[in-house]
Amino acid sequence: MDPLDDSAVTRKMNDVPEWWLEGHEICRVIEARDFPTAIRIVDEIAVEAEKLNHHPDIDIRWRKLSFALTTHDAGGLTELDFTLAARIDEIAASHA
Repeated sequence: MDPLDDSAVTRKMNDVPEWWLEGHEICRVIEARDFPTAIRIVDEIAVEAEKLNHHPDIDIRWRKLSFALTTHDAGGLTELDFTLAARIDEIAASHA
């Protein structure tokens, strides 16, 4: 999969407004209501990540989840990153 050019990344960022760009990654922080909910969110994301064969970097600090997405093999952001970001948003919203 080829990396997206800067203009495509800028357009795609509009589709995931909770995310921000950091270098060649898109990032988001989600705060769950409690630790067990945070773990359930991560479990659901893990299932989606396996389906897509695309795995986010995740940092879990109590109920605060930090995500970073990039396509290492492509050396930057691809459609896959934005697909997974949108799915992460849906999962997070289902636990709000």
